[in-house]
Amino acid sequence: MHPIEWKITAQDGEARTGILRTRRSIIETPVFMPVGTQGALKGVRFEWLENEHDARIILGNTYHLFLRPGVETIRKLGGLHKFSTWDRSYLTDSGGFQVFSLTDLRKLSEDGVEFRSHLDGSKHFLSPEVSMEVQAALDSEIAMVFDECPPGDAGFDKTRESLELTARWAKRSKDRFDELQDNGFLSEPPAIAGGSMRPSLKPNTIDIDLQPHDTASGSDRTQNVKLSGKQALFGIIQGAGHLDLRLESLEKTVNIGFDGYAIGGLSVGEEKSVMYEVLEYIAPKMPQDAPRYLMGVGTPEDLIEGVARGVDMFDCVMPTRNGRTGSAFTSTGKINIRNAKHSQDESPLDADCPCSVCRRYSRAYLRHLYQAGEMNAAIMISHHNLAFFLDTMRAVRQSIKFGGFSRFREEFLYKLGDGDRSDV
Repeated sequence: MHPIEWKITAQDGEARTGILRTRRSIIETPVFMPVGTQGALKGVRFEWLENEHDARIILGNTYHLFLRPGVETIRKLGGLHKFSTWDRSYLTDSGGFQVFSLTDLRKLSEDGVEFRSHLDGSKHFLSPEVSMEVQAALDSEIAMVFDECPPGDAGFDKTRESLELTARWAKRSKDRFDELQDNGFLSEPPAIAGGSMRPSLKPNTIDIDLQPHDTASGSDRTQNVKLSGKQALFGIIQGAGHLDLRLESLEKTVNIGFDGYAIGGLSVGEEKSVMYEVLEYIAPKMPQDAPRYLMGVGTPEDLIEGVARGVDMFDCVMPTRNGRTGSAFTSTGKINIRNAKHSQDESPLDADCPCSVCRRYSRAYLRHLYQAGEMNAAIMISHHNLAFFLDTMRAVRQSIKFGGFSRFREEFLYKLGDGDRSDV
């Protein structure tokens, strides 16, 4: 019995759709996962994510939650789901990327990383084992191995040294993860999605009754799926822009064996062409029978190009980060609401967007709110941006299912180029 179930439902070239079932939700892929760094999306309430956006999975950030409010606090309060009230799926990163971005505040060894908190300068230590313990206490549906993320311009020798360390840490992560799952270190009993634990079931066995909300898949019947109730663990492939090292990292990671596989170390300063080349080379070589996750990416264009190369899962802070600075993603390109040309514009942010912000508010009004320093401006633009990213992925899934992804990709990217680039 497995912690997740994964099934490919359609394929168009390398692009594919699938169903990822966790103990809490049915997730249709390709999927964009909003980032809830502190156990919350900045400026966006969970009610909106659930009721309007129908997001099935979001991210929690291990590094930030480890520092504040602290893992023991969250564990005592029943785990991240109960603490935050988000009842759908969580994916937690390992904390590695954030720690390794603290170049001047960390000390790396084979054991792990000693670092100083960006909050108060206090010393802390993260290792594969500690990261697994933190993520078990957070009780996410999907946990990530602890890895080292080298800079995008790292040389061959440095990158090889890094990926070998990542492989050793992946094995240690897996060993500790398995111990924690077997010994019941999770914050909650095995979680149950949309159903109840039946007394006749064995411990750690759940009977899940789930109803997909997106009936475009052609299936509107309740699914009955037996899962283990434990967490899933994804391995991470490193190797920067060196294709032979990417392949070596993939082989080492697959040999350890994980529930899914992620591509790390991209969108960290390298040229777009390098990222696309790496994806084109490595994604089709990743296991067909497991989800493929591209970490920390990216723009709407990046999502489309990643899907075209066989990626199933994406995450990025862009929708809310851009929303806070007045930038809105639209079907004709990104706009900056601060631009004076929007001061009397009665049109919505995006005429093709069905979100509640676009149905009600004009660009002129949103610009007025932003210029006046009203927090509602950032909240509403963030709300729209999330709708745009999630609706884009729904359209992507539809195009793959009907064998029209190539045409969709061409038309989508062409329309993005129609926007006034000087507006950004």
